[in-house]
Amino acid sequence: MTDRTTRSRADIRGFLAGDGPQLVDVWRRSAPADPVTADRFRSLVLLDANFDPEGLRVAVEGDRVVGAAYAVRRLTPMTGTDLEPEQGWIPFFFVDPTARGRGLGRRLLTDAIDWLHGHGRTQVDFSSYTPNYVLPGLDAETYPEAALLLESLGFRTLYEAEAMDRGLVGYRVPEHVTRRVEELTAQGHRFATPSDDDLVDLFALAGSHFGPDWACTIRACLVAGTPLDRIVVARDPSGRMVGWAMHGAFDAVDERFGPIGVLEEMRGTGLGEVLLHLVLQRMRARRAHSAWFLWTGAQSPAGHMYRKTGFTTTRVFRVMRRTAAR
Repeated sequence: MTDRTTRSRADIRGFLAGDGPQLVDVWRRSAPADPVTADRFRSLVLLDANFDPEGLRVAVEGDRVVGAAYAVRRLTPMTGTDLEPEQGWIPFFFVDPTARGRGLGRRLLTDAIDWLHGHGRTQVDFSSYTPNYVLPGLDAETYPEAALLLESLGFRTLYEAEAMDRGLVGYRVPEHVTRRVEELTAQGHRFATPSDDDLVDLFALAGSHFGPDWACTIRACLVAGTPLDRIVVARDPSGRMVGWAMHGAFDAVDERFGPIGVLEEMRGTGLGEVLLHLVLQRMRARRAHSAWFLWTGAQSPAGHMYRKTGFTTTRVFRVMRRTAAR
């Protein structure tokens, strides 16, 4: 029987070889709504260029893992030479259900924050670590105790990200979108799967106009073997690449849509809606039953476009930040 009347006696240390299988098992028990596989844990954590085993704080009782909190800072710049020296992240933490009620979650998070502070990181975000985030933020409806704990440690909500889904069974491209494709094509726009050489413009577009993590995500998935036909790119009549949309970019999950990007000056022309539907059509052709993604703003132009296309909100995540007193 678990004694919940006393403070946790667990030791907290950095990750050691042999912890992985137990961490995956405890993660599954602790967060059954968001389980992880060994493969995904390896790709998101152990293979991350910024992974420092000391940053993965592991709670153990004897030889049994009972919880963890992952702290990470950039050792490799996302772009250029910027290591974001004040910024750290906590992408996840969890405590085995049998070890709760004794303050272990607070000890783990405090230990992770202290570790980041020890490396000069005064600003800590939960859990929007790109490109290797598990979830964009905290789903407070699913994890209310975690929300209270983070708030008690000084984390405040920066903004909310919405995850959306839509069914694809019976999906077809709406007639008004088909007409818009024909109109844009008649004007000289081109929509196509990118060639190898097109990737140069795609990376430049994604990295320069939408953030370096977008270009990193696309590059990483293609290096990992994602086929080019998961991407549709758009060029204007002058030949300039002005947008793209894709699926299968994350963990090779075909039903996960995104990212999508359209140059700001081209917004309002229907180009984004066209790209979205052209990719949904390809997803349905690959027998996908649904399309989903994890991150959009409810009131953003993209959020409105997704709802117009039939997507509905399935989860809401709080992107939270804690800033140390100076």
